[in-house]
Amino acid sequence: MAQRSGRIEDARFITGHGRYTADVADPSALTAVFVRSPVAAGRIEAIDTEAAAAMPGVRAIVTAAALAEAGVGPVQAPLNLTGPDGTVWTAVNRPLLASDVVRYVGEPVALVVAETRAAALDAVEAVDVTYADASAVTTVTDALAPGAPLVSADRPGNVGFAWAHGDRTAADAAVAAAAHQVRLTTNVSRVNAGAMEPRNVLVRPDGERWEVYVSHQAPQAFRGALSGAFGLPAEAIRVVAGDVGGSFGMKMGPLREEMVTFFAARSLGAAVRWISDRTEDFLSDEAGRDMLMHIALGVDADGTFTGLTVDIEANLGAYATGRSQPPIFNVGGIAGVYRTPVIAATVTGVLTNTAPVSAYRGAGRPEATLAIERTVDKAARDLGFDPVELRRRNLIPADQMPWESPFIFNYDCGDFPKVLAEGAAFADVAGFPERRRQSEANGKLRGLGIAMCVEAAGGPYKRTSMDYSDIIVGEDGRIVLTGGAFSAGQGLETAMIDLVSDALGLSPEQFRYVQGDTDEVPQGKGMGGSSAMISCGSAAMEAARDLIAKATAKAADRMEVSEADVEYSEGTFRVVGTDRVVGLAELGADAAASGERLAGNGAFKPEEATFPNGFHVCEVEIDPDTGATTVASYAAVEDIGRVLNEQLASGQIHGGVVQGLGQILQEDVVYSPGDGQLLSASFMDYSMPRADDMPTIRTAFSNVETLLNPLRVKGVGEAGSVGAVAAGLNAVNDALATRGVASFDMPATPVRVWEALRKASPEAV
Repeated sequence: MAQRSGRIEDARFITGHGRYTADVADPSALTAVFVRSPVAAGRIEAIDTEAAAAMPGVRAIVTAAALAEAGVGPVQAPLNLTGPDGTVWTAVNRPLLASDVVRYVGEPVALVVAETRAAALDAVEAVDVTYADASAVTTVTDALAPGAPLVSADRPGNVGFAWAHGDRTAADAAVAAAAHQVRLTTNVSRVNAGAMEPRNVLVRPDGERWEVYVSHQAPQAFRGALSGAFGLPAEAIRVVAGDVGGSFGMKMGPLREEMVTFFAARSLGAAVRWISDRTEDFLSDEAGRDMLMHIALGVDADGTFTGLTVDIEANLGAYATGRSQPPIFNVGGIAGVYRTPVIAATVTGVLTNTAPVSAYRGAGRPEATLAIERTVDKAARDLGFDPVELRRRNLIPADQMPWESPFIFNYDCGDFPKVLAEGAAFADVAGFPERRRQSEANGKLRGLGIAMCVEAAGGPYKRTSMDYSDIIVGEDGRIVLTGGAFSAGQGLETAMIDLVSDALGLSPEQFRYVQGDTDEVPQGKGMGGSSAMISCGSAAMEAARDLIAKATAKAADRMEVSEADVEYSEGTFRVVGTDRVVGLAELGADAAASGERLAGNGAFKPEEATFPNGFHVCEVEIDPDTGATTVASYAAVEDIGRVLNEQLASGQIHGGVVQGLGQILQEDVVYSPGDGQLLSASFMDYSMPRADDMPTIRTAFSNVETLLNPLRVKGVGEAGSVGAVAAGLNAVNDALATRGVASFDMPATPVRVWEALRKASPEAV
C-alpha cells in the first residue's frame, strides 16, 4: 500500500470546513437546557415547574413523570455478569431523568425547552426542586467501609458487581512459596475525556421520520438504542454523526441527555437542540479509569515469576451497567508478556455518588498493564535486578507462539524478546546512567520508566463482531466508499480510501468516503477497540473483490465474451489478448441508466482479537525544590502487525501517549468527600497537557503479522495509552526512589511530588 504524506481530512479541518453537529443549521430549532442536581445524594421531595413553565419563550418542561406517562423507562446498556458465588449481576436501573433519588452532582432532573437559550436558562433557575440531601461516598474505600451510605438501596455494601477468574488458591500458594513476594497497592486516578467537541444533539422531524444529528462514535448503535427505548422501528430514525471532535469511548452507548432531547422533540413535534457546555461535560460525561489495585507477584531467587494475584476495586460511579465492564473485558492484560505460570484476579465494581465511569481510551488495558508493569519495576528495584533484564528473563519466547496464557488471553503471534531488544536499543536504555548523572549535576532527579505492554484489539476478546463496507460506482465514475467503522479524528477516511484505491488501482481522488449516516450506512460497528482496519478495512477489501467480480460479469456481457476471458487492471476491463476494453465508470453509468447501481459489498468478523504489543520507555526529570516533573524523552517500539500507513500509526501512538502522560502528570477528577461536590469542574481546575508539556515522541515498529484478518493488522488506536500510563508512572517512581520515596501514585503534580520528597527526606527539602 502506497504511503501518502498528510491526510485527506486535514484540508477541511485546518481550514475550518469540518462539519460538526453544532454546524448543522436549523433556525427553527428550540433550545434544551437541563436542570441538574446540586447535591450528590438525596431524595427529590418535590419538583415545582409551574412558574418556569409560564415564563416567556418556554415551550415545555420535561420531568421523569412525563417519561413515565409515556412509558419510557430506565435506559442503560444491559449488564449480565455471573459472580464467583453464582450471583447474576444486572444493571442498576438508570432513569433518563431522576425521579425520586439523585445519586451524583449534575444528575439530570428535568429538561427545559425554550425558544432561545437565554429563555431556557432563566427557566432552569425558576424550576424549584426540593431535595432531602444525604451523605455521599465518592471513593471505593469510603463506599466499601462498614456502614457506608448506600448509593442504591438494592446493592448492599455498594457492590455493583463482583467477578473473579483463575485458581486463587494456587496463585496465592505460588506467591507465598516464592523466594520473594512483591506487593503493591496503587490507585488509577479518574480522568475526564476532555473531547474538543462537547456532547450535543439536534433532533428534528422529517415527515414521518426523525433525523438525529449527534456527536456520537457509534451512530448505528445509537439508532438501535433510540428505537428500543421509544418503540419506533429503526427505519423511522435517521442518525447522522458528522465530524466528531474526539470521543475516546465516552460518546458511546445510550447517552442520557441525547435521549431525553429526542423525547422532547417528539413530544413537541418540533426540532430541539441541546449543546453541553464544558461544566456540564465535567459533571455528566462518563469518566474514565478510577480504580484501586492490589497486586502480589512471586519472584524466585533467579528472578523467575512464580505467581500473580490482582484485586481491583473499580469505581463505577452511580450506576452499574454494561458500560461498566472495561475493567473485566481487558483484565487479561495483567498477564503481560510473561510466562507467569499461575494468575488469579478479582474485580469488584463499587457504586459511588459520582458520575458514571465507562470506557476511556484503552478501556481497562492501561490499568491492566500498569498492574503488572509497575509491580515488575518494583520487583527489580527491591530485589536488585536490572529492570530490562528481569523482564527479559520472563518473556514468552517467540518459538512458543501461539501461547496459551494461564489467564484469559491466548496470543496468536508475536516476538516479545525482539520487541524488548529493539525497544531498549531505540531508547538507548544503556545510556541512561550517564543521562542521570548529567541531570543530577544540574540539581535534578532523573527517572527511567519501562513498560512492556500487550493488549487485545479488534475484540472484545471472545466477543468479536461484524463490520461492513460498500463500494458504489456512480454514473460519473466517482466512487463512494462506505464504512461501518467511525472516525473521530484518527484518519480513517485517509486509511480506508488509500486501502481501497490501491486494491482497485485507482486514484484516491476518485473516492468519497461516507460514514456515520444510518441512511447510507445502516450497519456498522462504530469506533472502539482499535478495530477499524481489522474489521472494517477487511470488509472493504472484501467489497473490492466483490465489486471486481460483479463488474467483470457486466463487462463480459457488454463485450459478449466469457467472464474467464476478461481481466481487470486500474479501472479497465479488457478481453485478454485484445484491445477491446470497457471502463469501470462506463459500467457504473450502464447500471445507473437501468435503475440499478454497481456496488461491491463486504462484511468481516474477526475470528478472534489480535494482540498488539510494545516496549515503551519514558524518562522524566524532577526539580526537587519545586516538585515540577518534566518528561525528558519518550520512545516506543510497537508490534502492530502490518503497518498500512506509518504516519497515521505513529500519530495514533503519539495521541495515546499524551493522554497517558497527561493522566500521570496532572489530570485528576476530584470530588469533595462527604458532600460529593465536583472540585474540578473546569479547565481552571482540571489540568490538561499542552504541547509544551511533551517531548518529541519517537516511535518505531517491529512487526509480526497476524493471520487473524486478511490485512494482517493488529490495531494501533489504544497502543500509546496502554504503554504510557505504566511507563510514565514507573519513570516518576524511579526518580523519586533516589530520594527514598518508596511508592508514589498518580498524578505527579508539583505539590504532590514535593510533599512526597519532604516526607521521605525532610532534611533534604
